[in-house]
Amino acid sequence: MTPAPAPESPAPADLSLEEVVLTARGIATAVTPPEGLTETQAQLLQAIASSLTGYEVDYHSLEPLGPEELAEVLAHRDMDHRQRIVHHMVLAEMILRPLPVEVAARVAKYAKALGIEDDFVRVARRYAQGAYGLAWMDLQRSGFEEHVRETGDAAVATRRMPSKPLDPPKVDPELEARWVAFRDNPPDSLGRRVVELYDGRGFILPGAPGGAPEYLAQHDFVHVLADYGTNLRGEIEVFAFIGRADPDPKGFAWLATLIGLFETGFIDSTGFFDRDVRERHAQGAGMHLRIADAIRRGKVVSEACQTDLFLVDYYALAERPVEEVREILNVPEKSEAVRGIGSPGAFDPEGMSELQRRFAEQRKVAQS
Repeated sequence: MTPAPAPESPAPADLSLEEVVLTARGIATAVTPPEGLTETQAQLLQAIASSLTGYEVDYHSLEPLGPEELAEVLAHRDMDHRQRIVHHMVLAEMILRPLPVEVAARVAKYAKALGIEDDFVRVARRYAQGAYGLAWMDLQRSGFEEHVRETGDAAVATRRMPSKPLDPPKVDPELEARWVAFRDNPPDSLGRRVVELYDGRGFILPGAPGGAPEYLAQHDFVHVLADYGTNLRGEIEVFAFIGRADPDPKGFAWLATLIGLFETGFIDSTGFFDRDVRERHAQGAGMHLRIADAIRRGKVVSEACQTDLFLVDYYALAERPVEEVREILNVPEKSEAVRGIGSPGAFDPEGMSELQRRFAEQRKVAQS
């Protein structure tokens, strides 16, 4: 177990290889199913550890470490740090389908030992019990929806936004006109690029009949700023980024929800995305590195801005160049490893779904 290239986000100055290995041992012990840690779990956890700490840990060959021992290792760390560790456990168990009851119960023991009472631990236990509807209700009431609605309330206080951000959108000609006006912005501006993202894929503009809710459309600005595609794997990346960029650990709900929708099928619909498990997206080639890097990049933004990206007033920034807005929010580049394996960007055809690519090709032919 040797140091990896230095992480592009700052790890705690006193973080040692010994602590990283001991923490990895505790996480692996907590999430290992009866037949052994899966390759997807091992790859994802190893990639996250490397991205966030700069140390390479082989999750295939770790000795067990019990909950009390892990609690002793992390006793000097604050609540936020320990809660993030629990979230790494939850992520590693949530990608299992089926999710063994003993794994969910074990993760709950580790969370309790670390002094963490976390809604997502309970959600995972519901999944393990097969109570998917109850799990989604828990996620809505105690994690996802509560956090989203709190964010929506703050957005309402700062500018005209829906008081219930995930409710079906209403036709809003004024909002649609604001988005149409982005087409007149400079070519390299954030507003121009985000409306080009919509136009190039046949997306309906917010405010128009059938358009996305204004609150949810906030994440499309992040697609452009973080340069992630709009197919399902790109959506997992962008919400891993957004969730970790949120200074509130409840932002993890975004990634937990996307995994439930597109990886395991635990969630049927959120009202803005519907379940799609035709592929195991988190198990796709290189996805462990892409998810880990998105988490790393979100951590950099969180430490610099301490702002939920759904609360950023992108309309006030719409005329500024994309690169300038990236500097304002301190959005780092993708890692060399991820650029090497390929993480399609917002305007890369490989980052589009089949339907989106087909629309883009037909539009190109029509314009030629």
